[in-house]
Amino acid sequence: MRFRHLTIDCVEPYALAVYWSQLTGWPISEVDVPGDSEVLIEAPAPLPGLLFIRVPEAKSVKNRVHIDWQPTGRSRDDEVERAVSLGASIHEDHRSADGRGWVTLHDPEGNEFCIERSETELAR
Repeated sequence: MRFRHLTIDCVEPYALAVYWSQLTGWPISEVDVPGDSEVLIEAPAPLPGLLFIRVPEAKSVKNRVHIDWQPTGRSRDDEVERAVSLGASIHEDHRSADGRGWVTLHDPEGNEFCIERSETELAR
């Protein structure tokens, strides 16, 4: 089998796809438009795409699965700041004084994700 998409239930698929497209730099599929009930952002191969699907209910509990992101070209702290400027909010801050740790955020619809240290930061 091939891991094709990671599907995220949401209220506004296109708006959430725009957020994630801006954060990842991955494009929204050419066939998707505002108002669609399913919207895909296309990841570079071999990564799975992120598929946003409209559901009638709002998120009400903690996700059972979430994505851990490792920055490329930026530090963890720069990436956290950028994610927040795009519409995320910090949920739990696990950074320590020695530079270790990660940050758990909520996307604009409340889905959890983490930003870890970059490879450069881990090598120090």
